[in-house]
Amino acid sequence: MKRLFPILAFAFMMAFGSVSATSSTNVDTVTTTIVNPLQDDAVSAESIGFHQELKKRFIEGGPGFMGIVLLCLILGLAIAIERIIFLNLSTTNSKKLTEDVESALASGGLDAAKEVCRNTKGPIASIFYQGLDRADQDLESAEKAVVAYGGVQMGQLEKNVSWISLFIALAPMLGFMGTVIGMIQAFDKIEAAGDMQPSLVAGGIKVALLTTVFGLVVAIILQVFYNYIIAKIDSIVNDMEDASISLMDILVKNKK
Repeated sequence: MKRLFPILAFAFMMAFGSVSATSSTNVDTVTTTIVNPLQDDAVSAESIGFHQELKKRFIEGGPGFMGIVLLCLILGLAIAIERIIFLNLSTTNSKKLTEDVESALASGGLDAAKEVCRNTKGPIASIFYQGLDRADQDLESAEKAVVAYGGVQMGQLEKNVSWISLFIALAPMLGFMGTVIGMIQAFDKIEAAGDMQPSLVAGGIKVALLTTVFGLVVAIILQVFYNYIIAKIDSIVNDMEDASISLMDILVKNKK
């Protein structure tokens, strides 16, 4: 949980970092317009950057739903970045670790093998340590320890991933809700005016479409991170299972 706060701050800066750039661009645009008031509309359009356009559309979408959608993006990115860092740090060369444990077990016994596991980071080394710690009892106890602690490590790998899937589902739903509210506002204006004029409904329809677009964009971004995290977890879990089988084979060989 402590790792999540600096990552959350980083994601917040990524999302709002464009504000200062937008302000400075606005000043430059105004200054250029004062110095050279005769420039054409095409040049003025080119001076509008991506950040300005994004900020403009965000404001037009309304601060209510757009703010909640942006919060989903910030929280989702913070959790995704934290999980990616954790999973990359949890990746271990299982083949090399197995060879080191086997050689240490042959030369120095269980204590030497456990020391190798203590000096190695990652869930595979932790599982090896638990199995070796109970290897002096019997193989069945060691196998139960490996299986039980493997489940614990899998839970650590999947921690907070469900929150990302929640934000993936929540962002487009909020966008669709904003769409429905925008359409209701547009029809309210038509009913109040008693006439179907495009100028009456254009604003409400634009708000409706913008909330949908931003909700879908947030969901797409988080979905990419989510799929990468799931693939990384599956890879680590497969390594854990293969390494656990190798450890039990080593212990059986050592007992003989």
